[in-house]
Amino acid sequence: MEYELLGWPPDGPKLRLDHERFSYAGKFVMTNSGKAVARAPDGRIVAAVAFNEDRTDADTLWLRYVTVDRELRGEGIGPRLCGLVRDRAVERGYDRLRIAVNNPYAYEALYRTGFSYTGETTGIAELILEYSEPTDDWHPDERERYQAGLEEFRDRDLSDDEHEFLEARRDSGPPALESHDGDSSH
Repeated sequence: MEYELLGWPPDGPKLRLDHERFSYAGKFVMTNSGKAVARAPDGRIVAAVAFNEDRTDADTLWLRYVTVDRELRGEGIGPRLCGLVRDRAVERGYDRLRIAVNNPYAYEALYRTGFSYTGETTGIAELILEYSEPTDDWHPDERERYQAGLEEFRDRDLSDDEHEFLEARRDSGPPALESHDGDSSH
């Protein structure tokens, strides 16, 4: 898999993604957001992320849309791609990176990438996560923060698989941070 940052906001490229394979496909044709992609060995795009600066704080970058080909979800491609954007954004000087998630799978995936729950939600009930500079392990308070985010999802109308996913994580700490060394990018 090759991971590539294609452009920064406000001059990001248009991406035409197949709406049957990718959630949020229509959001990637906008050129005012930065884009990064993951490509299969044959060059086919299998994941994408769109991002832009906060309207009121130029030091904050928001990952707005993350999508992975429906056939490849759960293989760690999305977190690796978010890790690439995270690393390049930190190198570029952004002080804060944020993302709003609407399901427990995305919540868990972003935790693996070093984002953690802020305790805030958006007006449409998405949980806001923020990236902090990494340490060797999570802060002791992070277990409670992680569980508080999972609790937000437990009372929602979820699939049986999502409820099982949440139950399997009851009383656990956050997942281990994944290393993203060795990803190629431009």
